[in-house]
Amino acid sequence: MSKAHRGKGIAELAKGGRGECPVCKRGGVKLLYEQEVNGEKLTICKICKASIANKK
Repeated sequence: MSKAHRGKGIAELAKGGRGECPVCKRGGVKLLYEQEVNGEKLTICKICKASIANKK
């Protein structure tokens, strides 16, 4: 089975879905997860999403 379409969804995003995470301020990480932080809907990185989920 080929994997020709892997990552197609993030390739269509601006800058390939990469940027600076508004929570941890890391640069060049993939911002793929929408999460509500302090009443705002933000797109955050995987590490911040996991840390928010573990705090609940």
